[in-house]
Amino acid sequence: MQRKPVTAVPAAVACIALAAVLLLVGPLLALLLNIPWDRAVELVTEPAAVQSLTLSLSTAVAATVLCIVLGLPLSMWLVELMRRHPGRGEAVQLIVYAPLVLSPVVSGLALVFFWGRRGLLGSWLENVGVHVAYTSLAVIVVQVFVSLPFFVSTTVTALRGIPVALSEAAALDGASRWQTVRRVLVPVAWPGIAAGTVLSFARALSEYGATLTFAGNVAGETRTIPLLVELGLSANDMDRALGACIMLIGIYVFVVGGIAVVRRMQR
Repeated sequence: MQRKPVTAVPAAVACIALAAVLLLVGPLLALLLNIPWDRAVELVTEPAAVQSLTLSLSTAVAATVLCIVLGLPLSMWLVELMRRHPGRGEAVQLIVYAPLVLSPVVSGLALVFFWGRRGLLGSWLENVGVHVAYTSLAVIVVQVFVSLPFFVSTTVTALRGIPVALSEAAALDGASRWQTVRRVLVPVAWPGIAAGTVLSFARALSEYGATLTFAGNVAGETRTIPLLVELGLSANDMDRALGACIMLIGIYVFVVGGIAVVRRMQR
């Protein structure tokens, strides 16, 4: 008698998974169906739209570069701290990952009290002539704050997956610490670092709440694409809001493509 093949996932679980997929795809499909595609070129080439797109891309790229510069050393230090002192490492990790769970408004207020004109650091910067709040610099500060944890969490996972024996073998062969980092850790963890880069860019690009709270919605200075969507909705101009959505969707297509490339690299 021939036995039926045993599957790892029961049919009930597969049905629930399908319902979850529909729950995610449904709103996206509804959005795509309501976009005025016949006016797409007109909407995305408006001066305000181009201005917001340029600002969003430039600030998101700058924030992503800062996430790499700050996040890679932080990730390496966190991995080493968790290996040597697990308790301390987990405590620091909770602090680093805090922006992941904070409300965007709370994150914005935290940035105001630190970088604002009367903030802990912002007041000193104001005295030396450096203005952060309500400027493009404020947008970058917000984007780094909310996207750095994404980069660090992904990179830490990649670095923790590297056997300690590799670093020890490099040290036995006479490699310095910097050589071990450049020739062992970074190359082996590169797919995870690339994935963290893509995720942090996507998160920086989509930031809205904290940006509005700390940087405001100033045309040409802080009005990124998500804020342009909000402006269109508040002005009852749905076409403007949907035109901004077109730009975001186009960028996210490239982001998803980048994630797919990274996964192929991991394989």
